[in-house]
Amino acid sequence: MGSKYLWSVRGCLPLWALTLEVALILVFFFFVKYDNSKDPKLTETYRVIFQDITVMAALGFGFLSSSFWKQGWSSVAFNLFMLALGVQWAVLLDGFLLQSFLGSVTITLTSIPQATMNAMSPLISVGAILGKANLVQLVLMTLIEVTVFFITRMMSHIYVFAAYFGLAVDWGLPGPLPDGAEKKDKTGKSRSLFAMLGTLFLWMFWPSFNYALLHQNGIAVLNTYYALAVSAVTAISVSALTHPQGKINMAHIHNAVLAGGVAVGTLIPLIDSPWPAMVLGLMAGLISIGGAKCLPVCFNRVLGIHDTCGVHYTFGLPGLLGGITNIVLMLYQANRNQDAMDGYQVLIYLSVLSLSLAMGLVSGLLTGWLLSNKICRAVPPVEKYFHDQDFWEFPHLAVGL
Repeated sequence: MGSKYLWSVRGCLPLWALTLEVALILVFFFFVKYDNSKDPKLTETYRVIFQDITVMAALGFGFLSSSFWKQGWSSVAFNLFMLALGVQWAVLLDGFLLQSFLGSVTITLTSIPQATMNAMSPLISVGAILGKANLVQLVLMTLIEVTVFFITRMMSHIYVFAAYFGLAVDWGLPGPLPDGAEKKDKTGKSRSLFAMLGTLFLWMFWPSFNYALLHQNGIAVLNTYYALAVSAVTAISVSALTHPQGKINMAHIHNAVLAGGVAVGTLIPLIDSPWPAMVLGLMAGLISIGGAKCLPVCFNRVLGIHDTCGVHYTFGLPGLLGGITNIVLMLYQANRNQDAMDGYQVLIYLSVLSLSLAMGLVSGLLTGWLLSNKICRAVPPVEKYFHDQDFWEFPHLAVGL
């Protein structure tokens, strides 16, 4: 017997998604134009940046969350859907809110890479609710999160904002994970291999992302690589150390090897040699493994939050580590220089980090409550949590094989 699709997906998604896409096309038709200026050197630079960030967003994040036993298709395809929609929406937000709007929006070489970086915020957040939400809810979440992050992006830490936005959305959804659903939250051997492929894509291209994130600061590439290298070694070693029989947990590798790249994502200008980045990569790997071992029980039972893909200890905690380290280094610099302006910069950055955390939690909680309304709440039954069957056609089921 074939799978009976959720009403919200079968009834709302095609009509609403196509209507939204037509509306976007009309806006692009009437208001958007290309910048025809040509600079071969600049064109090649942004072509490389665009290529690296797109591979990271589409392949890296898509495969990273595909390790679940019965939810591979949804993980990869929903990621692509959210990315494609989020980039279009972010381009328009950039044109209407940041450019001086004089009847038209100009798309430059920097527009698509910047829009892709903005759209990566919901790609991070969705890891907290993947398998427990339908595609209609994910579309709403993408539009809301890209908008909120875009408005506050000049004062936001993308990793902290996105991680705690996703956790707050999960907490705002109705009720804790039902009994029996956790049995579906399993990883398969072949699926874990695909997830490791996503991890490798992210690991390779994370230096390019931090390079673009920090306004093309060349030292970002070097420090990000050193931090990633140390966090990878730390993750594999500590994972074996924490197992009674000395075996390595593949789920730890999926997440903790990336922690170093997250941690150095905001303090590149303050690091002028490799060893601080390496120390930060070591600390980030330790915190990520520790979070993976200890936090799921606390979150599930005490707070009623089920972090599907470990967003908290992959992005949230390493992001906070990087932010706190940045504050410490800025305080050290201010004390050494005896400059009041440096002290003022510390207060500004502390406000930025606090704002990222607060905005992520508040806007995520409101989004979770919005996604809980009856129109888009059609959540799969417990036996279909973390399962592709409610969203995809399986020919062998349709013919009774």
